[in-house]
Amino acid sequence: MSHSPAETIVGQPPVAPAKHDSTALENVVYTTDFGFLPIPKRLRYDPEKPFQFGLLLNASFGFASTFIVANLYYCQPLLIEFSKSFNVTYDEVSRIPTLVQAGYAIGLLLISPLGDLVRRRQLVLSLVLVSTCLTIGLTITSNLRVFEALCLLIGIVTVTPQILMPLAADLAPPERRASAISVVLSGLMLGVLIARVLAGVIGNFNSWRIVYYMAIGVQCLVLVGSYFILPDYPPKNRDLTYFKILYSMAKYAVTEPLVIQAALINIASSATFTSFWVTLTFLLGGPPYHYSTLVIGLFGLVGMLGVFVGPLSGRLIDRLVPWYATLVATFMLVVFQGVQTAAGGINVAAVILACFGLDVFRQMQQVSLATSVFSISSAARARLNAILILSLFIGQVIGTSVGTQVFTKYGWRAASGLSMALFGWQFFILLLRGPHCSRKRWFGYEGGLEARKDVIAQREAKRDIELNDPEKNREKSTAPLAISHEDGKVGEKLTHGAGTETEKKDDAQTEKTDPSTNV
Repeated sequence: MSHSPAETIVGQPPVAPAKHDSTALENVVYTTDFGFLPIPKRLRYDPEKPFQFGLLLNASFGFASTFIVANLYYCQPLLIEFSKSFNVTYDEVSRIPTLVQAGYAIGLLLISPLGDLVRRRQLVLSLVLVSTCLTIGLTITSNLRVFEALCLLIGIVTVTPQILMPLAADLAPPERRASAISVVLSGLMLGVLIARVLAGVIGNFNSWRIVYYMAIGVQCLVLVGSYFILPDYPPKNRDLTYFKILYSMAKYAVTEPLVIQAALINIASSATFTSFWVTLTFLLGGPPYHYSTLVIGLFGLVGMLGVFVGPLSGRLIDRLVPWYATLVATFMLVVFQGVQTAAGGINVAAVILACFGLDVFRQMQQVSLATSVFSISSAARARLNAILILSLFIGQVIGTSVGTQVFTKYGWRAASGLSMALFGWQFFILLLRGPHCSRKRWFGYEGGLEARKDVIAQREAKRDIELNDPEKNREKSTAPLAISHEDGKVGEKLTHGAGTETEKKDDAQTEKTDPSTNV
Protein backbone atom coordinates (compact mmCIF):
# COMPACT_ATOMS: atom_id res chain seq x y z
CA MET A 1 0.00 0.00 0.00
CA SER A 2 1.38 3.40 -1.00
CA HIS A 3 2.01 5.86 1.78
CA SER A 4 0.12 9.16 1.67
CA PRO A 5 1.42 12.28 3.39
CA ALA A 6 -2.10 13.08 4.47
CA GLU A 7 -2.83 12.16 8.05
CA THR A 8 -6.16 10.37 8.53
CA ILE A 9 -8.07 10.91 11.72
CA VAL A 10 -11.29 9.53 13.09
CA GLY A 11 -13.53 11.78 15.15
CA GLN A 12 -11.21 14.10 17.03
CA PRO A 13 -8.42 16.02 15.27
CA PRO A 14 -4.81 14.99 15.93
CA VAL A 15 -2.34 16.88 18.05
CA ALA A 16 -1.67 20.14 16.28
CA PRO A 17 1.61 20.19 14.34
CA ALA A 18 4.17 22.88 14.86
CA LYS A 19 3.01 26.39 14.08
CA HIS A 20 5.23 26.74 11.02
CA ASP A 21 4.24 23.38 9.53
CA SER A 22 1.41 24.76 7.36
CA THR A 23 1.61 21.84 4.94
CA ALA A 24 0.90 19.34 7.69
CA LEU A 25 -2.07 21.39 8.80
CA GLU A 26 -3.51 21.42 5.29
CA ASN A 27 -2.98 17.68 4.84
CA VAL A 28 -5.15 16.59 7.77
CA VAL A 29 -7.94 14.34 6.49
CA TYR A 30 -11.14 13.95 8.50
CA THR A 31 -13.18 10.76 8.19
CA THR A 32 -16.19 11.85 10.28
CA ASP A 33 -18.42 14.86 10.80
CA PHE A 34 -19.05 15.97 14.39
CA GLY A 35 -16.87 13.09 15.60
CA PHE A 36 -19.38 10.32 14.82
CA LEU A 37 -21.02 10.76 11.38
CA PRO A 38 -18.94 9.02 8.67
CA ILE A 39 -17.98 11.11 5.65
CA PRO A 40 -18.37 9.21 2.32
CA LYS A 41 -14.88 8.27 1.13
CA ARG A 42 -15.20 10.07 -2.20
CA LEU A 43 -15.97 13.32 -0.35
CA ARG A 44 -12.98 13.23 2.03
CA TYR A 45 -10.34 15.83 1.40
CA ASP A 46 -7.21 14.48 -0.29
CA PRO A 47 -4.48 17.06 -1.02
CA GLU A 48 -3.06 14.74 -3.71
CA LYS A 49 -6.41 14.50 -5.54
CA PRO A 50 -8.21 17.87 -5.48
CA PHE A 51 -11.96 17.85 -5.98
CA GLN A 52 -13.27 18.29 -9.50
CA PHE A 53 -15.79 21.10 -9.31
CA GLY A 54 -18.18 19.99 -12.04
CA LEU A 55 -21.56 21.19 -13.23
CA LEU A 56 -23.48 18.78 -10.94
CA LEU A 57 -21.80 20.06 -7.78
CA ASN A 58 -22.17 23.67 -8.92
CA ALA A 59 -25.88 23.15 -9.68
CA SER A 60 -26.30 21.48 -6.26
CA PHE A 61 -24.90 24.61 -4.61
CA GLY A 62 -27.43 26.68 -6.55
CA PHE A 63 -30.32 24.36 -5.61
CA ALA A 64 -29.40 24.51 -1.93
CA SER A 65 -29.17 28.31 -2.08
CA THR A 66 -32.64 28.53 -3.66
CA PHE A 67 -34.52 26.59 -1.01
CA ILE A 68 -32.55 27.83 1.99
CA VAL A 69 -32.79 31.56 1.24
CA ALA A 70 -36.51 31.06 0.56
CA ASN A 71 -36.94 30.82 4.36
CA LEU A 72 -36.52 34.60 4.49
CA TYR A 73 -39.39 35.36 2.12
CA TYR A 74 -42.16 32.80 2.69
CA CYS A 75 -43.74 35.07 5.29
CA GLN A 76 -44.19 38.16 3.11
CA PRO A 77 -47.31 37.10 1.13
CA LEU A 78 -48.83 35.41 4.21
CA LEU A 79 -49.16 38.37 6.58
CA ILE A 80 -52.92 38.62 6.20
CA GLU A 81 -53.25 34.90 6.90
CA PHE A 82 -51.04 35.29 9.98
CA SER A 83 -53.25 38.07 11.35
CA LYS A 84 -56.33 35.87 10.98
CA SER A 85 -54.67 32.77 12.42
CA PHE A 86 -53.16 34.51 15.46
CA ASN A 87 -56.15 36.87 15.82
CA VAL A 88 -54.02 40.02 15.85
CA THR A 89 -53.84 43.27 13.87
CA TYR A 90 -51.87 43.87 10.68
CA ASP A 91 -49.47 46.11 12.60
CA GLU A 92 -48.49 43.26 14.90
CA VAL A 93 -47.80 40.73 12.11
CA SER A 94 -45.90 43.36 10.12
CA ARG A 95 -43.00 42.83 12.55
CA ILE A 96 -42.43 39.29 11.22
CA PRO A 97 -40.59 40.20 7.96
CA THR A 98 -38.52 42.76 9.85
CA LEU A 99 -37.47 40.18 12.45
CA VAL A 100 -36.52 37.66 9.75
CA GLN A 101 -34.36 40.22 7.94
CA ALA A 102 -32.82 41.42 11.21
CA GLY A 103 -31.89 37.83 12.04
CA TYR A 104 -30.36 37.44 8.58
CA ALA A 105 -28.20 40.54 9.15
CA ILE A 106 -27.02 39.10 12.47
CA GLY A 107 -26.16 35.80 10.78
CA LEU A 108 -24.21 37.57 8.03
CA LEU A 109 -22.18 39.44 10.61
CA LEU A 110 -21.57 36.69 13.17
CA ILE A 111 -21.96 33.31 11.42
CA SER A 112 -20.92 33.62 7.77
CA PRO A 113 -17.30 34.64 8.67
CA LEU A 114 -16.97 31.17 10.27
CA GLY A 115 -16.46 29.90 6.72
CA ASP A 116 -12.88 31.17 7.04
CA LEU A 117 -12.34 29.39 10.36
CA VAL A 118 -14.04 25.98 10.44
CA ARG A 119 -14.76 23.06 8.11
CA ARG A 120 -17.50 24.27 5.81
CA ARG A 121 -19.11 20.88 5.29
CA GLN A 122 -19.85 20.64 9.02
CA LEU A 123 -20.97 24.26 9.12
CA VAL A 124 -23.46 23.80 6.26
CA LEU A 125 -24.87 20.59 7.72
CA SER A 126 -25.30 22.25 11.12
CA LEU A 127 -27.03 25.34 9.74
CA VAL A 128 -29.45 23.38 7.55
CA LEU A 129 -30.29 21.00 10.40
CA VAL A 130 -30.98 23.85 12.83
CA SER A 131 -33.10 25.81 10.33
CA THR A 132 -35.14 22.68 9.58
CA CYS A 133 -35.83 22.08 13.28
CA LEU A 134 -36.82 25.73 13.80
CA THR A 135 -39.19 25.55 10.82
CA ILE A 136 -40.93 22.60 12.50
CA GLY A 137 -41.63 24.96 15.39
CA LEU A 138 -43.30 27.45 13.01
CA THR A 139 -45.77 24.81 11.86
CA ILE A 140 -46.98 23.86 15.34
CA THR A 141 -46.96 27.06 17.39
CA SER A 142 -50.15 29.01 17.98
CA ASN A 143 -48.45 31.87 19.86
CA LEU A 144 -47.42 34.96 17.89
CA ARG A 145 -44.51 35.81 20.20
CA VAL A 146 -43.05 32.30 19.82
CA PHE A 147 -43.57 32.53 16.06
CA GLU A 148 -41.68 35.86 15.95
CA ALA A 149 -38.81 34.49 18.05
CA LEU A 150 -38.50 31.46 15.76
CA CYS A 151 -38.52 33.73 12.70
CA LEU A 152 -35.62 35.73 14.16
CA LEU A 153 -33.62 32.55 14.83
CA ILE A 154 -34.38 31.18 11.35
CA GLY A 155 -33.08 34.42 9.84
CA ILE A 156 -29.84 34.04 11.81
CA VAL A 157 -29.09 30.52 10.54
CA THR A 158 -30.25 31.12 6.94
CA VAL A 159 -26.75 32.07 5.77
CA THR A 160 -25.90 28.78 4.05
CA PRO A 161 -25.74 30.42 0.58
CA GLN A 162 -23.12 32.82 1.94
CA ILE A 163 -21.03 29.82 3.01
CA LEU A 164 -21.47 28.06 -0.33
CA MET A 165 -20.55 31.05 -2.52
CA PRO A 166 -16.96 31.45 -1.20
CA LEU A 167 -16.62 27.64 -1.19
CA ALA A 168 -17.58 27.58 -4.88
CA ALA A 169 -14.91 30.22 -5.52
CA ASP A 170 -12.35 28.03 -3.71
CA LEU A 171 -13.26 24.80 -5.51
CA ALA A 172 -13.67 26.20 -9.04
CA PRO A 173 -10.58 26.67 -11.24
CA PRO A 174 -9.64 30.36 -11.68
CA GLU A 175 -10.83 30.41 -15.30
CA ARG A 176 -14.33 29.29 -14.19
CA ARG A 177 -14.61 31.17 -10.91
CA ALA A 178 -17.09 33.81 -12.08
CA SER A 179 -19.28 31.16 -13.72
CA ALA A 180 -19.35 29.13 -10.49
CA ILE A 181 -20.27 32.18 -8.41
CA SER A 182 -23.00 33.19 -10.87
CA VAL A 183 -24.71 29.79 -10.59
CA VAL A 184 -24.86 30.04 -6.78
CA LEU A 185 -26.04 33.64 -6.98
CA SER A 186 -28.72 32.67 -9.53
CA GLY A 187 -29.98 30.04 -7.10
CA LEU A 188 -30.12 32.62 -4.33
CA MET A 189 -32.04 35.17 -6.43
CA LEU A 190 -34.37 32.45 -7.68
CA GLY A 191 -35.15 31.55 -4.08
CA VAL A 192 -36.11 35.16 -3.34
CA LEU A 193 -38.60 35.16 -6.23
CA ILE A 194 -39.96 31.62 -6.02
CA ALA A 195 -40.62 31.81 -2.26
CA ARG A 196 -43.09 34.66 -2.72
CA VAL A 197 -44.85 32.96 -5.62
CA LEU A 198 -45.17 29.57 -3.89
CA ALA A 199 -46.21 31.04 -0.55
CA GLY A 200 -48.80 33.29 -2.19
CA VAL A 201 -50.35 30.50 -4.26
CA ILE A 202 -50.38 27.89 -1.47
CA GLY A 203 -51.59 30.38 1.13
CA ASN A 204 -54.44 31.43 -1.16
CA PHE A 205 -55.87 27.91 -1.38
CA ASN A 206 -54.66 26.21 1.82
CA SER A 207 -53.52 26.95 5.34
CA TRP A 208 -50.32 28.98 5.65
CA ARG A 209 -48.87 26.11 7.66
CA ILE A 210 -48.72 24.04 4.46
CA VAL A 211 -46.10 26.49 3.18
CA TYR A 212 -43.84 25.66 6.11
CA TYR A 213 -44.50 21.92 5.79
CA MET A 214 -43.16 22.28 2.26
CA ALA A 215 -40.19 24.27 3.60
CA ILE A 216 -39.38 21.42 6.00
CA GLY A 217 -39.45 18.93 3.14
CA VAL A 218 -37.13 20.87 0.83
CA GLN A 219 -34.72 21.62 3.68
CA CYS A 220 -34.56 17.92 4.53
CA LEU A 221 -33.77 17.30 0.88
CA VAL A 222 -30.99 19.88 1.01
CA LEU A 223 -29.65 18.31 4.22
CA VAL A 224 -29.51 14.80 2.77
CA GLY A 225 -28.09 16.11 -0.50
CA SER A 226 -25.40 18.06 1.35
CA TYR A 227 -24.34 14.92 3.21
CA PHE A 228 -23.93 12.90 0.00
CA ILE A 229 -22.65 15.63 -2.34
CA LEU A 230 -20.82 18.35 -0.39
CA PRO A 231 -17.05 17.68 -0.27
CA ASP A 232 -15.09 18.13 2.92
CA TYR A 233 -12.56 20.91 2.90
CA PRO A 234 -10.02 21.70 5.62
CA PRO A 235 -10.18 24.89 7.71
CA LYS A 236 -8.25 27.71 6.10
CA ASN A 237 -7.10 29.73 9.13
CA ARG A 238 -6.25 27.44 12.03
CA ASP A 239 -4.05 30.10 13.62
CA LEU A 240 -6.93 32.57 13.99
CA THR A 241 -9.67 32.75 16.60
CA TYR A 242 -13.30 33.74 16.09
CA PHE A 243 -12.77 37.24 17.44
CA LYS A 244 -9.68 37.73 15.29
CA ILE A 245 -11.78 36.72 12.29
CA LEU A 246 -14.38 39.37 13.14
CA TYR A 247 -11.69 41.98 13.80
CA SER A 248 -9.94 41.27 10.51
CA MET A 249 -13.28 41.51 8.66
CA ALA A 250 -13.77 44.98 10.13
CA LYS A 251 -10.26 45.95 8.99
CA TYR A 252 -10.94 44.72 5.47
CA ALA A 253 -14.09 46.86 5.41
CA VAL A 254 -12.19 50.10 6.11
CA THR A 255 -8.64 49.57 4.78
CA GLU A 256 -9.04 47.80 1.42
CA PRO A 257 -9.74 50.24 -1.45
CA LEU A 258 -11.19 47.52 -3.69
CA VAL A 259 -13.57 46.31 -0.97
CA ILE A 260 -14.78 49.84 -0.22
CA GLN A 261 -15.26 50.59 -3.91
CA ALA A 262 -17.27 47.41 -4.44
CA ALA A 263 -19.34 47.98 -1.29
CA LEU A 264 -20.28 51.54 -2.27
CA ILE A 265 -21.34 50.38 -5.74
CA ASN A 266 -23.24 47.47 -4.20
CA ILE A 267 -25.18 49.72 -1.81
CA ALA A 268 -26.36 52.03 -4.59
CA SER A 269 -27.13 49.20 -7.02
CA SER A 270 -29.04 47.21 -4.42
CA ALA A 271 -31.04 50.34 -3.50
CA THR A 272 -32.11 50.89 -7.12
CA PHE A 273 -32.98 47.23 -7.65
CA THR A 274 -35.04 47.00 -4.46
CA SER A 275 -36.76 50.32 -5.12
CA PHE A 276 -37.83 49.10 -8.56
CA TRP A 277 -39.42 45.89 -7.29
CA VAL A 278 -41.03 47.44 -4.20
CA THR A 279 -42.64 50.30 -6.12
CA LEU A 280 -43.62 48.05 -9.03
CA THR A 281 -46.70 46.92 -7.08
CA PHE A 282 -47.86 50.53 -6.71
CA LEU A 283 -47.18 51.29 -10.37
CA LEU A 284 -49.03 48.29 -11.78
CA GLY A 285 -51.90 48.50 -9.28
CA GLY A 286 -52.63 52.14 -10.10
CA PRO A 287 -53.43 54.05 -13.29
CA PRO A 288 -53.12 53.37 -16.17
CA TYR A 289 -52.79 49.61 -15.52
CA HIS A 290 -55.04 48.74 -12.55
CA TYR A 291 -53.74 45.14 -12.52
CA SER A 292 -54.87 42.63 -9.90
CA THR A 293 -52.53 41.19 -7.28
CA LEU A 294 -52.34 37.92 -9.22
CA VAL A 295 -51.28 39.66 -12.45
CA ILE A 296 -48.72 41.76 -10.58
CA GLY A 297 -47.29 38.57 -9.09
CA LEU A 298 -46.78 37.15 -12.57
CA PHE A 299 -44.21 39.86 -13.26
CA GLY A 300 -41.98 37.91 -10.89
CA LEU A 301 -41.84 35.22 -13.57
CA VAL A 302 -40.14 37.73 -15.88
CA GLY A 303 -37.59 38.26 -13.15
CA MET A 304 -37.11 34.48 -12.90
CA LEU A 305 -36.34 34.35 -16.62
CA GLY A 306 -33.65 36.95 -16.05
CA VAL A 307 -32.20 34.84 -13.23
CA PHE A 308 -31.97 31.79 -15.51
CA VAL A 309 -30.08 33.84 -18.11
CA GLY A 310 -27.74 35.17 -15.42
CA PRO A 311 -25.23 32.27 -15.37
CA LEU A 312 -24.41 32.98 -19.03
CA SER A 313 -22.98 36.33 -17.94
CA GLY A 314 -20.55 34.44 -15.71
CA ARG A 315 -18.81 33.13 -18.82
CA LEU A 316 -18.33 36.67 -20.08
CA ILE A 317 -16.95 37.76 -16.72
CA ASP A 318 -14.46 34.85 -16.82
CA ARG A 319 -13.00 36.35 -20.01
CA LEU A 320 -12.87 39.96 -18.87
CA VAL A 321 -11.03 41.84 -16.17
CA PRO A 322 -13.74 42.20 -13.47
CA TRP A 323 -13.60 46.00 -13.59
CA TYR A 324 -14.72 45.97 -17.22
CA ALA A 325 -17.47 43.44 -16.50
CA THR A 326 -18.77 45.80 -13.81
CA LEU A 327 -18.58 48.69 -16.27
CA VAL A 328 -20.57 46.80 -18.93
CA ALA A 329 -23.18 45.64 -16.39
CA THR A 330 -23.61 49.15 -14.95
CA PHE A 331 -24.00 50.66 -18.42
CA MET A 332 -26.70 48.13 -19.35
CA LEU A 333 -28.48 48.76 -16.05
CA VAL A 334 -28.61 52.45 -16.97
CA VAL A 335 -30.07 51.54 -20.37
CA PHE A 336 -32.90 49.45 -18.91
CA GLN A 337 -33.54 51.91 -16.10
CA GLY A 338 -33.74 54.60 -18.77
CA VAL A 339 -36.45 52.60 -20.53
CA GLN A 340 -38.38 52.44 -17.25
CA THR A 341 -37.91 56.18 -16.64
CA ALA A 342 -39.11 57.08 -20.11
CA ALA A 343 -42.14 54.80 -20.47
CA GLY A 344 -42.70 52.70 -17.33
CA GLY A 345 -45.96 54.45 -16.52
CA ILE A 346 -47.11 54.62 -20.13
CA ASN A 347 -46.59 51.20 -21.73
CA VAL A 348 -46.37 47.85 -19.98
CA ALA A 349 -43.78 46.63 -22.52
CA ALA A 350 -41.29 49.04 -20.95
CA VAL A 351 -41.97 47.50 -17.53
CA ILE A 352 -41.43 43.97 -18.86
CA LEU A 353 -38.14 44.97 -20.52
CA ALA A 354 -36.99 46.64 -17.28
CA CYS A 355 -37.93 43.58 -15.20
CA PHE A 356 -35.83 41.34 -17.42
CA GLY A 357 -32.84 43.61 -18.01
CA LEU A 358 -32.44 44.82 -14.44
CA ASP A 359 -32.42 41.22 -13.17
CA VAL A 360 -29.84 40.01 -15.72
CA PHE A 361 -27.36 42.85 -15.39
CA ARG A 362 -27.78 43.38 -11.64
CA GLN A 363 -26.67 39.78 -11.28
CA MET A 364 -23.77 40.32 -13.69
CA GLN A 365 -22.66 43.36 -11.72
CA GLN A 366 -22.82 41.51 -8.41
CA VAL A 367 -20.81 38.54 -9.74
CA SER A 368 -18.12 40.79 -11.21
CA LEU A 369 -17.79 42.71 -7.93
CA ALA A 370 -17.53 39.46 -5.96
CA THR A 371 -14.94 38.06 -8.38
CA SER A 372 -12.73 41.12 -8.01
CA VAL A 373 -13.03 41.26 -4.22
CA PHE A 374 -12.37 37.52 -3.81
CA SER A 375 -8.99 38.04 -5.54
CA ILE A 376 -7.71 39.93 -2.49
CA SER A 377 -7.20 36.81 -0.35
CA SER A 378 -8.26 33.21 -0.86
CA ALA A 379 -8.12 32.68 2.93
CA ALA A 380 -10.57 35.50 3.65
CA ARG A 381 -13.29 34.95 1.06
CA ALA A 382 -16.05 34.24 3.60
CA ARG A 383 -15.33 37.53 5.38
CA LEU A 384 -15.04 39.47 2.12
CA ASN A 385 -18.33 37.97 0.94
CA ALA A 386 -19.98 38.91 4.25
CA ILE A 387 -18.94 42.53 3.71
CA LEU A 388 -20.43 42.54 0.22
CA ILE A 389 -23.71 40.97 1.34
CA LEU A 390 -24.00 43.38 4.26
CA SER A 391 -23.56 46.27 1.83
CA LEU A 392 -26.30 44.73 -0.31
CA PHE A 393 -28.51 44.51 2.77
CA ILE A 394 -27.94 48.19 3.57
CA GLY A 395 -28.89 49.04 0.00
CA GLN A 396 -32.12 47.07 0.32
CA VAL A 397 -33.13 49.03 3.42
CA ILE A 398 -32.37 52.34 1.69
CA GLY A 399 -34.16 51.34 -1.51
CA THR A 400 -37.26 50.16 0.31
CA SER A 401 -37.70 53.22 2.52
CA VAL A 402 -36.51 56.03 0.23
CA GLY A 403 -37.93 54.53 -2.97
CA THR A 404 -41.38 54.09 -1.44
CA GLN A 405 -41.47 57.63 -0.05
CA VAL A 406 -40.39 59.21 -3.34
CA PHE A 407 -42.94 57.16 -5.29
CA THR A 408 -45.87 57.95 -3.02
CA LYS A 409 -45.06 61.69 -2.86
CA TYR A 410 -43.80 62.44 -6.37
CA GLY A 411 -44.83 59.53 -8.61
CA TRP A 412 -43.23 56.76 -10.62
CA ARG A 413 -41.02 58.92 -12.82
CA ALA A 414 -39.42 60.67 -9.85
CA ALA A 415 -38.68 57.31 -8.22
CA SER A 416 -37.14 56.05 -11.45
CA GLY A 417 -35.18 59.28 -11.84
CA LEU A 418 -33.74 58.78 -8.36
CA SER A 419 -32.51 55.34 -9.49
CA MET A 420 -30.87 56.95 -12.53
CA ALA A 421 -29.02 59.33 -10.20
CA LEU A 422 -27.82 56.39 -8.12
CA PHE A 423 -26.48 54.72 -11.27
CA GLY A 424 -24.54 57.92 -11.95
CA TRP A 425 -23.04 57.57 -8.47
CA GLN A 426 -22.00 54.00 -9.30
CA PHE A 427 -20.20 55.16 -12.45
CA PHE A 428 -18.43 57.87 -10.46
CA ILE A 429 -17.17 55.40 -7.83
CA LEU A 430 -16.11 52.84 -10.46
CA LEU A 431 -14.18 55.35 -12.57
CA LEU A 432 -12.29 56.74 -9.56
CA ARG A 433 -10.16 53.60 -9.49
CA GLY A 434 -8.97 51.92 -12.70
CA PRO A 435 -8.98 48.25 -13.73
CA HIS A 436 -5.32 47.49 -12.95
CA CYS A 437 -4.63 49.48 -9.79
CA SER A 438 -2.38 47.87 -7.21
CA ARG A 439 -4.10 46.56 -4.11
CA LYS A 440 -3.47 49.56 -1.84
CA ARG A 441 -4.01 52.33 -4.34
CA TRP A 442 -7.14 54.35 -3.62
CA PHE A 443 -7.52 56.49 -6.74
CA GLY A 444 -6.16 56.73 -10.28
CA TYR A 445 -5.12 54.50 -13.15
CA GLU A 446 -2.03 52.39 -13.76
CA GLY A 447 -0.94 49.29 -15.62
CA GLY A 448 -2.72 50.07 -18.86
CA LEU A 449 -6.32 49.54 -19.92
CA GLU A 450 -6.29 45.97 -21.26
CA ALA A 451 -9.69 44.32 -20.74
CA ARG A 452 -9.03 40.68 -21.72
CA LYS A 453 -7.79 38.24 -19.11
CA ASP A 454 -6.05 36.00 -21.66
CA VAL A 455 -3.91 38.90 -22.89
CA ILE A 456 -2.95 39.71 -19.31
CA ALA A 457 -2.06 36.06 -18.69
CA GLN A 458 0.11 35.95 -21.84
CA ARG A 459 2.00 39.04 -20.73
CA GLU A 460 2.60 37.54 -17.30
CA ALA A 461 3.80 34.25 -18.79
CA LYS A 462 6.16 36.09 -21.14
CA ARG A 463 7.53 38.17 -18.29
CA ASP A 464 8.07 35.05 -16.14
CA ILE A 465 10.01 33.41 -18.98
CA GLU A 466 12.20 36.48 -19.32
CA LEU A 467 12.85 36.59 -15.60
CA ASN A 468 13.90 32.94 -15.61
CA ASP A 469 16.18 33.33 -18.63
CA PRO A 470 19.81 33.84 -17.45
CA GLU A 471 20.73 35.73 -20.63
CA LYS A 472 17.81 38.09 -20.18
CA ASN A 473 18.68 38.55 -16.53
CA ARG A 474 22.28 39.51 -17.42
CA GLU A 475 20.99 42.01 -19.95
CA LYS A 476 18.58 43.47 -17.43
CA SER A 477 21.32 43.75 -14.80
CA THR A 478 23.10 46.26 -17.04
CA ALA A 479 19.95 48.36 -17.40
CA PRO A 480 19.22 51.26 -15.01
CA LEU A 481 17.79 50.10 -11.71
CA ALA A 482 14.78 52.42 -11.92
CA ILE A 483 13.59 50.87 -15.18
CA SER A 484 13.86 47.34 -13.81
CA HIS A 485 11.90 48.36 -10.72
CA GLU A 486 9.17 49.99 -12.79
CA ASP A 487 8.80 46.87 -14.96
CA GLY A 488 8.18 44.83 -11.83
CA LYS A 489 5.59 47.28 -10.59
CA VAL A 490 3.65 47.14 -13.86
CA GLY A 491 3.67 43.36 -13.73
CA GLU A 492 2.30 43.42 -10.20
CA LYS A 493 -0.49 45.79 -11.21
CA LEU A 494 -1.49 43.75 -14.23
CA THR A 495 -1.70 40.62 -12.14
CA HIS A 496 -3.99 42.23 -9.58
CA GLY A 497 -6.17 43.91 -12.14
CA ALA A 498 -6.79 40.66 -14.00
CA GLY A 499 -8.18 39.12 -10.88
CA THR A 500 -5.53 36.37 -10.86
CA GLU A 501 -3.66 35.48 -7.69
CA THR A 502 -0.99 33.24 -6.32
CA GLU A 503 -3.17 30.62 -4.65
CA LYS A 504 -0.23 29.07 -2.83
CA LYS A 505 0.77 32.25 -0.99
CA ASP A 506 0.89 32.18 2.77
CA ASP A 507 -2.59 33.52 3.58
CA ALA A 508 -2.03 33.00 7.28
CA GLN A 509 0.84 35.47 7.13
CA THR A 510 -1.37 37.90 5.24
CA GLU A 511 -3.94 37.71 8.06
CA LYS A 512 -1.29 38.53 10.64
CA THR A 513 -0.35 41.69 8.75
CA ASP A 514 -2.39 44.73 9.66
CA PRO A 515 -3.91 45.98 6.39
CA SER A 516 -3.96 49.51 7.68
CA THR A 517 -0.16 49.65 7.73
CA ASN A 518 -0.07 49.53 3.95
CA VAL A 519 -2.66 52.19 3.24
